[in-house]
Amino acid sequence: MTSWQARAGTTFSTQKQPAFGARGMVVTNHPAASAAGAQMLAEGGNAVDAAVAAILALTVCEPMMVGMFGGGLMHIASPDGSHDVLDGMATCPLNSRPEMFEGRDPRRQTLGALSVAVPGNLLAWEAGLKRHGRFSMADVIEPAIRLASKGFEASGYLHECIAETAADLRLDATIARIFLADGAPIPAGTRVVNEALADSLRAVAREGAAALHEGDLGTSASIDLARKGGIITTDDLAAARMIRREAVRGTYRGIEVYGPPPPSAGGVHVLQMLNLLEAYDIAASGFGTPGTLHLIAEALKMAFADRAVATADPAFVDVPVAKLISKDYAAERRAFLDLARARAWSPGLQAMESANTTHITVADHEGRIACCTHTINSLFGAKIMLPESGLIPNNYMALFDPRPGLAQSIEPGKRITTSMSPLILRRDGKPYAALGLPGGLRIFASTFQAVMNLIDHGMSLQEAVEAPRLWTMGGPVEMEGGFSAGTRAALEAMGHQPVAMPHVAGGMGAIRWHADGLMEGASCWRADGAPVAIGGGPARSGVRFWPDAPKA
Repeated sequence: MTSWQARAGTTFSTQKQPAFGARGMVVTNHPAASAAGAQMLAEGGNAVDAAVAAILALTVCEPMMVGMFGGGLMHIASPDGSHDVLDGMATCPLNSRPEMFEGRDPRRQTLGALSVAVPGNLLAWEAGLKRHGRFSMADVIEPAIRLASKGFEASGYLHECIAETAADLRLDATIARIFLADGAPIPAGTRVVNEALADSLRAVAREGAAALHEGDLGTSASIDLARKGGIITTDDLAAARMIRREAVRGTYRGIEVYGPPPPSAGGVHVLQMLNLLEAYDIAASGFGTPGTLHLIAEALKMAFADRAVATADPAFVDVPVAKLISKDYAAERRAFLDLARARAWSPGLQAMESANTTHITVADHEGRIACCTHTINSLFGAKIMLPESGLIPNNYMALFDPRPGLAQSIEPGKRITTSMSPLILRRDGKPYAALGLPGGLRIFASTFQAVMNLIDHGMSLQEAVEAPRLWTMGGPVEMEGGFSAGTRAALEAMGHQPVAMPHVAGGMGAIRWHADGLMEGASCWRADGAPVAIGGGPARSGVRFWPDAPKA
């Protein structure tokens, strides 16, 4: 029994195994994508080359989660300790209006071409390669082209995602042709081929992101969207920009924590919650005890109260980042926390985000880290496929408030607010851990708990990513099945509203660094994730592989 288990109110068994390597580590939510990233490392690329290759592979083999017509964040750490956040989040089309969905069928905001926002993924991936990589777009996109043209085997997880959305997928003949067979979800083991997507990837290999944002691929996409009732034009695609941002930084028990800034809520509110709980002895309280879970739930409620009014696109809303992540603000809010009873939290300052995203965590032996979260928002995005390009566009417009005049209201050119939380942790200036996951509004709650699992509870990396989670934003407290009925009853007695759930958020991918130079990679049971490690190294200097045979 480990020390954390001796104090725990909840124990569990891990379902997957970690990987260890000294030369590189790639952790994604699909084995083929992890292999694509590892191939780049093996061929002399660095962590950013591997990350972009893995993400592009995921656009093919995790088509329900991510695509070139989506958005996301790349959090990159360099060997010198600097951090770079490349914001490729989607934006409202130039022809969008605050009232465009108000009082109308809410499905128009979540399903079909009108729900599509202007993508930024490709711009971020290309910028990452140019700023930090060694390889070209043509180099890193090759595995994705092969997967799209030759196909990949559908997993049980993909089958379940298709089944969950089949009623909507049937409404679009092009996407149904790929993922449904006679109207039924394709079974696990089916070979999935998308030659139109392969051609689009080949265009990006030749032209880079300009293929979509300035070239024929973008023209084709805008025409196909218009035919389906969309409003994105070639002007929208040409105006799209990647924004380089400074990571937000804080500390938790002496460990530095770096995360993405607004329009992401992830970095800011993880730091806010860690600051709030730093004053409590979480280790002594124990993992999964009612007392610890009560503190986590109250911290989440506090953070979501502030997120609702304060966190949005900083080009449109003045986000008080310094205040939100300050230790003083945490002390101010802590004064209202009742250790015995749940309470309602209003903002201390005067939406429905989808859980379907993907995440990759990559590191190389030189000290470079890429921690990236990208998505098309809902499962299969807008639930349509563009016939000429094979692209599945996002439905990011669903994240905006259909009511005008609010922080999250629709405005032309406004960036999506997201809960993405790709975190990189340092101890004494050196990499300690990097982690992230999909899960929409549940993302930063999950990274927050994983940080506590590592630092407070001393869990192994595999335990930290697989441990049971909870989530709330002020109403019911969602609790995974790893928590007992007795624990839920204890929280209910404190005034919470616990609800048992099969899972909270998605598959976490993480890397931890050990003192002996080894990197440990772990994926959790909530997705098809697989860590791929590279060990070994170059030959010892002076070795002759084939010495001359001795003379007779």
